[in-house]
Amino acid sequence: MNEFNYQLVEDTAKELYIRALKVLPPDVKDALKGAYERETNETAKQILQTILKNIEVAEEQDLLICQDTGLPIYFVTMGSQFPVDGARVAKALERGAERATLEHPFRGSSTHPLTRINPQTSVGPGLPVIHWEFDEDSDYLDILMVPKGSGSENMSAMNMFIPADGVKALKKFVLDRAIANGSNPCPPGIIGVGIGGTADLVSILAKKAIVRPVGSKNPDPELAKMEEELLEAINATGIGPMGLGGKTTAMAVHIESAYTHITQNPVAVNTQCWPARRARAKIFSDGRVEYGY
Repeated sequence: MNEFNYQLVEDTAKELYIRALKVLPPDVKDALKGAYERETNETAKQILQTILKNIEVAEEQDLLICQDTGLPIYFVTMGSQFPVDGARVAKALERGAERATLEHPFRGSSTHPLTRINPQTSVGPGLPVIHWEFDEDSDYLDILMVPKGSGSENMSAMNMFIPADGVKALKKFVLDRAIANGSNPCPPGIIGVGIGGTADLVSILAKKAIVRPVGSKNPDPELAKMEEELLEAINATGIGPMGLGGKTTAMAVHIESAYTHITQNPVAVNTQCWPARRARAKIFSDGRVEYGY
């Protein structure tokens, strides 16, 4: 195989960041339209109508959907039949995120945690966040870009339960979190839930849950049932669009899980706002790039 073109990864990472900020995935738009059609609360209906108009104008005029361009997160799946240097891929993703910010341009949100000095590049130590997975049957590089704004990310929560607490305690934690969050994460959004693993893994699972297509079900029937029950309970709160009342507080509840220790059961909640932004690209060895969601 010829030397892989890492510049292609950089260019794709840049394009993904910009695409994610401007065009919502079809499943998200369909979910918002469905919420509008089902809504009977007049205020909520007006809010949803405004959201849909915002999406339409952004796409027609090539504008950002939201002023919060978020922190760059890349989910990368490397196919074993398409060997590349992971370190060089990571560097290319960083350069791509920086170039998107400077060349578009748009506001960079990355900052030092203490001094709060912002280089206006969207990157820095620890950024972009890169989650790695590997697929032994794949012959391409799969990159999913998620810009995560602070309004929803600030609503994240994690708790270490023990088996004796039972499943009801897990559900109550998620529901309580949604109620406490109220209007802060710009509902209606996606509630991502991680269950199991360790304190660090469960937070990643919750983040993975929010990037699933809206309404997709966990293949485990018990977890799929829990997704349905939580969605019904959260929407029954009546918090509604932007917290002003209505039928739809969440477009979906998605759960991702992992096996855990016999004496613990971690749970994490990661909320996504109504602009559930994501953009995906598959890079092939012949230089082809297929964009999607």
